[in-house]
Amino acid sequence: MRILIDVRVLSRGGFSGIEYYTRSIINNLLRFKREHCYILFYNGLKKAALPHEWIADPLITLHSPRIPNKIFDCAQYIFHRPRIERHSNPDIVISPHINNLTVHVPRILAVHDLSFIHHPYFFSLRHRVWHRMQNIKRQLLSADRVIADSDFTKSDIIRTFNIPEEKVMRIYPGITLPQNGQTPERSSAFFNTHSIRKPYVLYIGTIEPRKNVYSIIKAFEIVKRNKQWRDLQLVLAGSMGWLYGDVLQAHRKSSFYDSIRIVGSISEKQKSFLYEHAEVFVYPSFFEGFGFPPLEAQSYGVPVIASNRASLPEVLHSSALLIDPWRIGECAEALEAVLDNEMFKMKLRKAGLENVKRFSWEKTTKEIMKIVEYRI
Repeated sequence: MRILIDVRVLSRGGFSGIEYYTRSIINNLLRFKREHCYILFYNGLKKAALPHEWIADPLITLHSPRIPNKIFDCAQYIFHRPRIERHSNPDIVISPHINNLTVHVPRILAVHDLSFIHHPYFFSLRHRVWHRMQNIKRQLLSADRVIADSDFTKSDIIRTFNIPEEKVMRIYPGITLPQNGQTPERSSAFFNTHSIRKPYVLYIGTIEPRKNVYSIIKAFEIVKRNKQWRDLQLVLAGSMGWLYGDVLQAHRKSSFYDSIRIVGSISEKQKSFLYEHAEVFVYPSFFEGFGFPPLEAQSYGVPVIASNRASLPEVLHSSALLIDPWRIGECAEALEAVLDNEMFKMKLRKAGLENVKRFSWEKTTKEIMKIVEYRI
């Protein structure tokens, strides 16, 4: 079978959840489903290099036109052209993101969340325009099957767009477990470069309004007023997304400015350094369709404090301390509860390590391929 996968989302070379999802799906298709051929649709004038092992794999064909994606998106939105299957002759298309794509073969569309529908104020004007041009309802109606990352997102899609329930399949994403053998010298160099010292509270994710990073800073300030935690640091790691001015201003004006480290974008290796040594991971996001970072933290044995909204209670169950993301004081109390109590910290560590066993990329990939093979 010839399977076309739309990988335009990888063109920026970033490490967002959707990019992680797309890379993981392709890596595991190449590992577990080698009886098929894969065409990677990678349009764009400027784009990051794809992994060498993909390009070198005989099962992969790269379809890589150089049309600026803004022009391509407009053409798809207005004219429903170009039809890319004419150049690659696929049997089916997998879209791991909601990028508009007009095809006349079966299409499986992954929708990770509807935050842009319910909370457009969390996004910049440029993002709101892009989301509008995607015409999400038309994509959902035209797709043969829709994959949702959680039961929450599945219900949200069905309710918001009146999509038949049988058309939407919940398939949990997987989680990549830590690799042994980190080099202490390399982690020490990274910590020294960014003036990070233990103990520290950790957040990893894009710096954007939906992630509620501003509240993390404010909750941290409450905890720091207790002299018991005068050596505690807050480490915020991840790329600057959009509308992050409030976060930077809160940092600049904080009485504990020197204890807050904003390290920016990090590699996968650097991410593992931070998880390995964190006291607690905090993730008070307002809206998530799944939420990779809390599970990643749990896979390293880090206690997790997370929001009690959207999909996070479904994904984390009782393995994390769940809080109301709108209540800064509640976040501060949760931090103190974890930092002050070694027994409670150990309980969350054990519960987290047990929870991540529910999620596997092998399982995710095989469930997606069941849909693919059924449609053909």
